[in-house]
Amino acid sequence: MPRINTKSLYAQKLLKDGKLPNGINWISPQNQKLRFKVILYLLPRDLYHYTLVDAGCGYGDFYTYMKEKNRLPKEYIGIDYLEDMYGIARDQTDDSEIIIADITEAALPRADFYISSGALNITTKYETYLFIKNCYKACTKGFVFNILHGDKVCNIYNYFSKDEIEKLAEDLGVAEVVYIDDYLEDDLTVAFFKQSNSY
Repeated sequence: MPRINTKSLYAQKLLKDGKLPNGINWISPQNQKLRFKVILYLLPRDLYHYTLVDAGCGYGDFYTYMKEKNRLPKEYIGIDYLEDMYGIARDQTDDSEIIIADITEAALPRADFYISSGALNITTKYETYLFIKNCYKACTKGFVFNILHGDKVCNIYNYFSKDEIEKLAEDLGVAEVVYIDDYLEDDLTVAFFKQSNSY
C-alpha cells in the first residue's frame, strides 16, 4: 500500500488548489513542464504515428503539453487511479479515452508507448515494481517515466537508485535503458525501450 492515502491526499489537494498543478501535488508548474519536456524528448519526433498511454494521467496535463508543442500522438489514452480526475482529464484531452484503474494490477490497453510523470513518487518499492512491470508489458515500443532518484529513506516519498532500476530492467528483459538526470535535483527520467537504438 502507499505510504499515505493517495485518494484522500489528492481529493484534498483538488479541493484546495483546483485544476492547478498544485492540485495533483506538483511543487510548481515549472517543475511539471520541465519533467514533461524531458519525457517528450525521449519519444519519437513523429509521435503522430504512434499510440500513447499516460499512466497516472491526473488532469491530462501531459496531453496539453504535447498539444502546445504540436506533438500529439495518433491516439492518447489516460489512466488514473482517482475518479476525481476523470471529468477534468476528459475535458483537457479533447474527450480522449480516460480509464479509471489501479495500474499496479489492472489489465492495461496495448499501445506503442507508455509514459508516466509523478505517479511513482509516493508508491512503495513493490508498487513501483508492479507499476513499471505492467506498463512495460503493455507497451510495444517503450515506457518513459520519471522517478525520485537516490538512496534517501523517507516516510512519504519513494527514491530509487540507478542500481535498483538496472536490476528491474534486467528482470524485465529491457533491450535499452536511457537516463536523463541533469534537469532537477533528485529527479531521474528513465526510458525502457524494447529495441536498442530505435528512436
